[in-house]
Amino acid sequence: MRNFLFRLIGILEIAGGFYGAVTMLHRLLPLGSTHDAILALIGLLFYGFVLVAGVALMEGSERGVTLSRVAQLMQLPLIATPVLSYALHCGAFVNVFATLQMAPRLGLDWHVGSQGFTLAVAGPSVSRLGINLLALLSWLALRLR
Repeated sequence: MRNFLFRLIGILEIAGGFYGAVTMLHRLLPLGSTHDAILALIGLLFYGFVLVAGVALMEGSERGVTLSRVAQLMQLPLIATPVLSYALHCGAFVNVFATLQMAPRLGLDWHVGSQGFTLAVAGPSVSRLGINLLALLSWLALRLR
């Protein structure tokens, strides 16, 4: 069971990391504004890290487990406020979030076979805070011995 979970997490990290890195390279290469280039470089570093973590995890090394734990923690928070926005997912996500407005509500969003990166000093007018349940469960599974 442990090997199956580790392989599944590794596959999602490799696929999502590669897909994200290619997307960030595509975003970086037109050499647009400096702001876009900096965000694309940060995204490329994040996705490259997740890709390396996935490859190391698939090789079965203990270092791969450690790197994958960090990669899953990077994917855990979902923050979308007018001041700061941050979200990262590689391969798949199951987000549980709450909108923070006059009438708060809970929401659930999920997708498989995708990547996403948001980092901004501004964000939506309606704030959302949440967690990626798939990243949380993956992080817990990586703690299995």
